[in-house]
Amino acid sequence: MHERFEVDRRVAQGPPDPGRELPADRRRPGSAIAAAVGPVAVAAIALVLIRSTLMPGLAFWDTAEFQVLGPVMGTGHSPGYPTYAILGWLASAVFAPFGDPAFRMNLFSAVCLAGASGLMVVLVRLLTGSMPLGIAAGVGLATTPLAWRLGSHAEGHTLHLLFVALLFVALVAWDRERRAGGGDRWLVAAAVGFGISVGNHSLTLLLAIPIAAYVLAVEPRILHRPRLVATCLLAAIGMTVLVYLELPLRAGPFRAPFVYGTPNTWDGFWYVALAEQFRGAVGNPIDNAVAKLATLVGRTVAEFGIASLLIPFGFLAALSRQPRYALLSGLALVGTVVFAGSYTNADITRYYLGPVFIAWTWLAFLGAAVVDAVRATGRRYGPTGAGDRFSPGRVAIAVIVAALLLLPTLVDLRSRFGRIDQSRDVAASRWLDGTLDALEPNAVVVSWWSYSTPLWYGQLVEGRRPDIRIVDDRTRLDERLGEVSDVVERARAEGRPIYLIRADERELADLRARYRLERVGSASGNLVRVLGPRTADAADS
Repeated sequence: MHERFEVDRRVAQGPPDPGRELPADRRRPGSAIAAAVGPVAVAAIALVLIRSTLMPGLAFWDTAEFQVLGPVMGTGHSPGYPTYAILGWLASAVFAPFGDPAFRMNLFSAVCLAGASGLMVVLVRLLTGSMPLGIAAGVGLATTPLAWRLGSHAEGHTLHLLFVALLFVALVAWDRERRAGGGDRWLVAAAVGFGISVGNHSLTLLLAIPIAAYVLAVEPRILHRPRLVATCLLAAIGMTVLVYLELPLRAGPFRAPFVYGTPNTWDGFWYVALAEQFRGAVGNPIDNAVAKLATLVGRTVAEFGIASLLIPFGFLAALSRQPRYALLSGLALVGTVVFAGSYTNADITRYYLGPVFIAWTWLAFLGAAVVDAVRATGRRYGPTGAGDRFSPGRVAIAVIVAALLLLPTLVDLRSRFGRIDQSRDVAASRWLDGTLDALEPNAVVVSWWSYSTPLWYGQLVEGRRPDIRIVDDRTRLDERLGEVSDVVERARAEGRPIYLIRADERELADLRARYRLERVGSASGNLVRVLGPRTADAADS
């Protein structure tokens, strides 16, 4: 029976590609260990570099939310980030000796970026056979301003980047090994990774069509293998469902201290998982196409500098050398860029992290094309050494080309470090200390997201000020508390001190017209206390 299945599989795959070589680590004894040196070295270099710019602790906005989400294994804002919550909780435990919970989540982000950089080496080596070009692409990824900046503080998108790298490596490894009569385990692994990645960020869904196109291009008769197709679909869907169970479980019977929305209800779950609150932020991708293209060009130049001029040629090199990978990466990049360009959000640049990864693989392809062109020219005018990819001549040329690819990065490295360095950013910690010290016992604080998240961190993670009640705009919506004035009136009726932290000055002006307000403490800055209702003869302090 087993023999018949193997025959059916070989028939479905078709004849082997005579031009396709086996992976290097399957042809050279001991090369598997040698192949691991480059990725590990790049990951270590990246981690040391990112560590030097790493934020030392607490931050504001979404970063503080992630610094709460991991340690308490809570549920995050849409799309919920259950994978981040689970892995962040594990990271918080593993990294316990290295600092406070906020720092551990920052370190988790750095480790994710370092891991993606190491996997870049593996991917480029699988695609081009060149370790030097893989090392250049890995270091280049880690030092690209966007990636470096996001890796220096707690951030769910660096974990997304790590999953993108894992998916691409698994898919390319499947393409390589299937010609040798195996490799199906890599496709199943990619399906599992896809499901887990969906649980971290919905951007993964944009990879579904590129991956399907790639799989069909690699194995056009794969539908003749229903067992493999069913296994992959069940793995992807099953892992997505399994991971997303974290939301109702941690919002329901095993309630976490931090829960966003109401994902323990049917409607509340889909509201979070499908990011319903952001649905109106996605516009028509055709609208203002010229302006969007100009913005994309500007972003590319900001990340790659003069090397941005080479990226289109890198794609052409990929198309020539590995057309199936060009299909996968090209569709993935276009889909992500079009979506990001059509999406209005506070910091949409984070969505371009995947395209940055893809662009570096294309630059590596261009480097490989240059290496081959130089060697071909050398053979025309004289010997350049042995003909295989491990010849000293080829390696030396690859090292030189790799150094040239990294030259713009090296020239700009000091400037990038200065722009990205967050190692002395303690503003959020100082703000939190000043605010918590200024609050009276049993106070109610009506806040908004950027400042609610560090307040939640202080209370839920560090255990400070359990007596106060933090009412975020999200809290008002989920608990149906009404407007800010409704919360104020309810707190006044309970005899509790009331404080405001508001972003909208017009809203604050309206509240000032109704209540006597007093700014509290220079350290807190934006903290305002409600003294009572305004009377005709009363004035603000």
